[in-house]
Amino acid sequence: MTTWRTRIEPFTRPLFFASSRLSRGMTLGVRGLAVDGEGRVLLVKHTYLHGWWLPGGGVERGQTCEDALDREMHEEAGLIVEGRPILLGVHSNERFFRGDHVLVYRIDRFTLTERTSRGEIAEIGWFDPHALPSDTHRATRDRLAEVFDGAERATSW
Repeated sequence: MTTWRTRIEPFTRPLFFASSRLSRGMTLGVRGLAVDGEGRVLLVKHTYLHGWWLPGGGVERGQTCEDALDREMHEEAGLIVEGRPILLGVHSNERFFRGDHVLVYRIDRFTLTERTSRGEIAEIGWFDPHALPSDTHRATRDRLAEVFDGAERATSW
């Protein structure tokens, strides 16, 4: 599904990056790998990016990484994290955005409710990690292979 946000994103993203670069020396993001009782993983489709991704987003100034993860999971997927998530890895995202890092957490305990984000997420879905949609983003596939298939953990996103 191509939306107006997907079509304008290639033009607006450089403006976002320029603004972020001026206001921050380094950027930090979080992604949540939520696994349900059937072993399925939660993925989201954004209205402004192609493919399926692990839900997540940026850590705001004055916010802990876990607080950002809690906020993003609730906003994007209606998932309320219970207990503390497990940090799986820290990845440099230099090839996409200089100075950016992404922390990936595993979430095994959660409650589902209504998501609070409107207009950002086109779809959410639960998938067998070995039967992902064909348009699952490469970085998402890589992170899932590290967790479920024993692939070597990468330091780059």
